[in-house]
This record gives sequence, C-alpha cells and structure tokens, in this order.
Amino acid sequence: MKTIKLFLSVTLLSLFVVLIVSCNAGPSSPRGFSLPEGDIEKGKTAIFRHSCLSCHSIEGLEAEVETVELNIAQRVPLGGRTARVTTYAELVTSIINPSHQIARAHKSYTTDAQGNSVMTNYNNVMTVSELIDVVSYLQPKYEVVPYTYTPYHQYTL
Repeated sequence: MKTIKLFLSVTLLSLFVVLIVSCNAGPSSPRGFSLPEGDIEKGKTAIFRHSCLSCHSIEGLEAEVETVELNIAQRVPLGGRTARVTTYAELVTSIINPSHQIARAHKSYTTDAQGNSVMTNYNNVMTVSELIDVVSYLQPKYEVVPYTYTPYHQYTL
C-alpha cells in the first residue's frame, strides 16, 4: 500500500513539474517585458498634456478641460480602491490597446457599436517615455482592498 501511495505521489509530482515547465506562451509571452522606471511628476504632466481628464477621473486631480467628452459621472475612474491588483502590464496595455479589456460598468458609454473602446489611440501621439511616466504616476493610485466575505454560520437544528 505504501509503495502504491509513493508511486502515485511521485507520478503526480512529476506530472505537475512537466506541466509547469511546459507552460510557455511562446512568442506571445510577456516574459522578459520590462520598461524602465518612470517619473511620476512627468506622468502627471503628460496626463494634462494629453487631456486624459476629459474622459477619466483621478482622485485628487482636477483640471479645466477644454474638450469634455464624458460628463463627470461617466468619466472612467483611474486608481482608487479595488479588490485585485492592477498590474503595471495591465496599465500599459490599457493605454496602447484600450479595446483589450473594457470594464463592464463602463461599457455602455465607452464602446462603439462594434464593442471597441472609444478611447483615442495614443500610440502615434504619446511617446514611450510619456507612457512609462503616466503608468508610473497611475500605479500607486490603486489601493488593493480585500473582499469582504459574508460570514455564514453553521446551520444546526
């Protein structure tokens, strides 16, 4: 019996190791992707320069915006309290490919008829340095707050 348990344990461990090692996304993998550290103050300046606050809100950051595309209640908030970590890579992706992932709460007024983001494509406007600085400014604006679970008591008769 001990031999069978040992054999099963070794087999499962080997299978687990093989699966972990073989989990390579290939050429599309983000492995090795890293940008240099950005400048938070320059990121704040870039947010104003590119009129990000015409469609987004950032707590503690207000601006007189010439072109207001969304009213204050509809502006997509950046930063704030969230139940999950917002990664550096997610922020970079949201800027360079805004249609990649759109929050359900904002879909009704931030997407076109095809379901693509209406966010301006900044890839030919924003420099890589500005992108790095904006993400460096935004990253610390997110505060991870754990889920509040409802305590369920054991049902007894």
